[in-house]
Amino acid sequence: MAFEGGDGAGKSTQAAALQQRLEAAGRTVLRTREPGGTPIGEKLRALVLEHGHGSIDPRTEALLFAASRAAHVAQVIRPALERGDVVICDRYMDSSIAYQGAGRGLGLATVRGLNLWATEAVLPDLTVLLDVDPEQGRHRRTAQDAAEDRLESEPDDFHSRIRAAFLELAVADPDHYLVLDARAGRDELAEAVAGRITELLP
Repeated sequence: MAFEGGDGAGKSTQAAALQQRLEAAGRTVLRTREPGGTPIGEKLRALVLEHGHGSIDPRTEALLFAASRAAHVAQVIRPALERGDVVICDRYMDSSIAYQGAGRGLGLATVRGLNLWATEAVLPDLTVLLDVDPEQGRHRRTAQDAAEDRLESEPDDFHSRIRAAFLELAVADPDHYLVLDARAGRDELAEAVAGRITELLP
């Protein structure tokens, strides 16, 4: 399963909470993140998220994310699924579709096609979308003077396009999405996620 949403939505917090709950119930869980998750993926993460690498055009950005994801699926996610582990991923394909497809204007279908090829169509059984207003997301990200990465520092209209794209994806395939208001309390969100996961796991 994957956690998606704009920057500052609380994805990492909820992914960790779900891992803890499932492991307490006896499940073997792999929690991972994108971009990253592998040695080459972490290097690509630095290239696309850190400041100081110069200008990156949208196609190059999309290809770098897809390359990181291809390695992640081949080296980490697919082997874990074959072992029978529960995989929890902090961001996955929808992030590229939203950020590069909508945010950068490359087109949702184009970026989806690229990533389906890169991952050999490995898709999550459930995507939890934590919906956050761009202004609130920025407030959360910059709390305590935290620095924003290259994508986080884009203007709010960029993040508004991303939010709209995430919601469009969820509306198009409601059976595979759980959309939650990220303004809800941490425990309330965790209970909602756990309830939906319980329905999916045997």
